[in-house]
Amino acid sequence: MRTFFGTDGIRGLTNKAPMTAEVAMRVGMAAGAHFLRGDHKHRVVIGKDTRLSGYMLENALVAGFTSVGMDVVQVGPMPTPAIAMLTRSMRADLGVMISASHNPYHDNGIKLFGPDGYKLSDADEAAIERLLDKSPRLADAAHIGRAKRIDDARGRYIHAVKQSLPQTVRLDGLRIVLDCANGAAYNSAPTVFWELGADVVAIGVNPNGVNINDKCGSTAPALLQETVVASGADIGIALDGDADRLIVVDEKGAIVDGDQIMALIGASWARQGRLKGGGVVATVMSNLGLERFLNGRGLRLERTKVGDRYVLERMKEGGFNVGGEQSGHMILSDHATTGDGTLAALQLLAELVVAQRPASELLHQFDAVPQLLKNVRFAGGKPLDDKHVIAAIAEGEAALNGRGRLVIRPSGTEPLIRVMAEGDDAGEVERVVDMICDAVRAAAT
Repeated sequence: MRTFFGTDGIRGLTNKAPMTAEVAMRVGMAAGAHFLRGDHKHRVVIGKDTRLSGYMLENALVAGFTSVGMDVVQVGPMPTPAIAMLTRSMRADLGVMISASHNPYHDNGIKLFGPDGYKLSDADEAAIERLLDKSPRLADAAHIGRAKRIDDARGRYIHAVKQSLPQTVRLDGLRIVLDCANGAAYNSAPTVFWELGADVVAIGVNPNGVNINDKCGSTAPALLQETVVASGADIGIALDGDADRLIVVDEKGAIVDGDQIMALIGASWARQGRLKGGGVVATVMSNLGLERFLNGRGLRLERTKVGDRYVLERMKEGGFNVGGEQSGHMILSDHATTGDGTLAALQLLAELVVAQRPASELLHQFDAVPQLLKNVRFAGGKPLDDKHVIAAIAEGEAALNGRGRLVIRPSGTEPLIRVMAEGDDAGEVERVVDMICDAVRAAAT
């Protein structure tokens, strides 16, 4: 059983285990030792979002990596996909992103990327976790690593993202409201859209260490909705704290989730002959309407368990180049090795320019099937093993048989059971979810 790594690296409340400076230093030592392979000079790239605790954890990681003989390149606040890109382009052995993504400022996390720019496999994370409780083999005095900061990292990332569009595509005439969540993309994302000719109204671009994701960003789009309508913008884009996901708002202020974005990009790329794998990869949480939409166009929807890393694994296995999550993670593997909200937004905006249609029309690719998700918190144990819960789930599956889906899973980051159902009958969906939630609550007390 893994103690430190969850579904997306290590994450927790700052200054509480495992998110302490001590653990971060040990992670640096263990990850460094695991990737000390070959006779070349070893290097790790470290980036972070805008949380106050990023300074503390960054310095602890630097101490850990240099102590085992790894050189460190610090690039400061940068989107998670930028760290993945820089890890590859700088020929580094390892990349580290210090971020808790869409969580509040008081949480933080550590995400690791291999030399290929992809998130580490379960096997690599397990190997690093085994080393955390062992005394590291420290470098001798002459071979301790060096640390340096580079100033042009942001420009390298901006250039790479813009390269995902043909030189002929410009965003002139588009008014875009961009919410950067006071997070990692507060500087890079507005620059990308401005350099491509858009009229950018930027919000969530004044980080102070504690306002990341605070009433802004992809998980709190109300301010974006208001600003889009008030400013007469064509579209709104909301990133999360580390900018690896996005949520879109159309010109009327309506929210567009990741399923609609995948439908648009998947169908468009299929028409252009660019779609690989014969479909799109998403998780079990994606709406049944997306599956029906793709099937109606001769495409398929491959489902994985929740987590963009599992989406990416299936994409690599099956040769797909479009995948993502309903929550807004978009993986376009022709251009990036992980989810990238800025890059995905560019693909949408390019479609908007070509189609010359309002966002409210273009981004409504299908009618979503009624879907309901509820969370039940529990103190301990395994509620899903309770016989009454098992019976309730079986009853729910029978009720939805042929007319919907049921997904019940434990959260990978919190003591929650997530209960999701969808189907053509909204009343039946609600009844099934409430029945199962009641059974889980009873088992959890």
